Amino acid sequence: MTIDPTGATPPVGIASPASLAVSTVIFALRPDPVTSIMTLWLPLVRRIRQPHLGLWALPGGWLPEDEELGAAAGRTLRETTGLSPKYLEQLYTFGGIGRSPGTRVVSVVYWAMVESEEAARTAVGENVRWFPADHLPELAFDHNTIVEYAQWRLRTKVEYSRIAHAFLGETFTLAQLREVHEAVLRKPLDPANFRRMIEASKVVVATEERLAGAPHRPPRLYRYDSSIDLADQGPLGPAIIGSAL
Repeated sequence: MTIDPTGATPPVGIASPASLAVSTVIFALRPDPVTSIMTLWLPLVRRIRQPHLGLWALPGGWLPEDEELGAAAGRTLRETTGLSPKYLEQLYTFGGIGRSPGTRVVSVVYWAMVESEEAARTAVGENVRWFPADHLPELAFDHNTIVEYAQWRLRTKVEYSRIAHAFLGETFTLAQLREVHEAVLRKPLDPANFRRMIEASKVVVATEERLAGAPHRPPRLYRYDSSIDLADQGPLGPAIIGSAL
């Protein structure tokens, strides 16, 4: 069976009244081309067949019978964009009637975050391109709604989990961490208040290192407490949810 990486019509021969697919919303921080302020971006794939020929869509594909959901999400993402994020979590299942013309399609959607350096290695081209999350074109199917939901979930999680770590390296300055929060929350944050909030949360640990190459007194580098998971996945854990590839 040939997998359509953008989720087109279901394969011939499926007896089930609904077909199952996986899609992924993957976020990275990139500078706004006008203001240079870091904002959320995501890669989209141009559809090369009907329905919605020529429209942009989330990376994805059909779910084979012999592949776990998380593995299928990671594989289709690698095949379409070349990305292999360190954080991949099941977001929501979208199965509204009429979301795909002519057939019933249920999509299990995952979301992921990658560092800017990895995002730069995306296999972009005529049919794969990065877009600012707040200024998307009309997308195929209900993918605009899916992205909006993913952004909402990210905003609600960033303040109580260490999910921001997925955008950063192993060590980072508090200014870099604040930059992530500002991009996700879409508003500036007072540096002093942010420092107090982060120090009170005790999710980050100060290291003995300082940022190399910084003028004057280089800022201290921090790391996340490794005993705290990127997100609370409950009793199912990464083996089922698919947050660890």
